[in-house]
Amino acid sequence: MHSEPKQSRAGGKSGASELAPGLYVTATPIGNARDVTLRALDVLNGADLIAAEDTRVTSKLLAIFGIQKTLTAYNDHNAPRERPRLLKRLREGARVALVSDAGTPLVSDPGYKLVREALAEGIAVHALPGASAPLTALALAGLPTDRFVFAGFLAAKSGERRSTLEELKTLRATLVFFEAPQRLKECLADMAEILGPRPAAVARELTKLHEEVRRSDLASLAREYADEDPPKGEVTLVVGPAEETATDLRRVDQALDKALVFMPVRAAVDLVAEMLDAPRREVYARALTKKKDAQDEA
Repeated sequence: MHSEPKQSRAGGKSGASELAPGLYVTATPIGNARDVTLRALDVLNGADLIAAEDTRVTSKLLAIFGIQKTLTAYNDHNAPRERPRLLKRLREGARVALVSDAGTPLVSDPGYKLVREALAEGIAVHALPGASAPLTALALAGLPTDRFVFAGFLAAKSGERRSTLEELKTLRATLVFFEAPQRLKECLADMAEILGPRPAAVARELTKLHEEVRRSDLASLAREYADEDPPKGEVTLVVGPAEETATDLRRVDQALDKALVFMPVRAAVDLVAEMLDAPRREVYARALTKKKDAQDEA
């Protein structure tokens, strides 16, 4: 009689009592408590210590599921002090669960530094997937999902925010941001001006009772929120990708005609492609054609 293969202690059938030592990066619900995974409950039950972004928030989640565990705060403010203490516990063989206020740790929180140093010391790190606000908003936005960039929180100051948007505006990818409710109207105004007439969605209170997703173009959303009080709850912004614009071949040809007089082909192509923000492959093909035509006429 064949016995069933044993599951990994890091999250198979073995359950909470057999958790292996190590760091458990554990996703928690972003709103609806029932979105917690069975594996996350196993880890929270079996951990020796839970490192939480905000112990008050995590205490409420644990109370819902009847879990009583030692909690310690680990966040942006105390990470330099607490990280060595957590690493010491991990070196001693402790099972430590890392959780954020909501969603998947390491997304806009200091957890990656703890993971990086744990891995550097040969400590086992396990990731428990689950709820994620960026992915949830992306699924609801009705925008392309084949390529996306999560850009986190934009700067609070308009100048820095606009500078970042300038860097992102040429990306052929859907953009996902977090934003504070009190800055939403200013952020949308900057996006409408810099990113242009793109489709977008403003998602808030995801998976909660008052979940709301508004879908429109950036300019329309900016006008809507400009006339309203700041919304309540966590906000995730999803913005459609930059549209691919046709290359102005006339300008490319004019620039190549001038550059090829005194530059080799590759150097001329690099110069023109960068100057006109044109695809290098397309510029290179036209440069080769011009070079060949010139040789044929010679």
